[in-house]
Amino acid sequence: MIEIVRFRLAPGTDPASFVQADKAFQEDFAYHQPGLVRRTTARGDAGWVVITLWRSEEDARGAAARASQDPAARRLHDLIDQASVQTERYGELD
Repeated sequence: MIEIVRFRLAPGTDPASFVQADKAFQEDFAYHQPGLVRRTTARGDAGWVVITLWRSEEDARGAAARASQDPAARRLHDLIDQASVQTERYGELD
């Protein structure tokens, strides 16, 4: 399953601070989640994107639920303009 999350940073957020928080989230939380295959963050003219590959949609939903209780996830959340967040999930073709 492929998950794509597009967003902008919260007003006043320094991009370097976001990159540091994203790295901490990836190392301290994301890479410890069952079913995570790969996660990458990128920046473009339209904003930011995180692309995550999961074994299943259940793995992605479980990680999202656990993230609400994780300190690194909460720090990252605070740096993102929540009104701009767009999440898409795609199943792989057989």
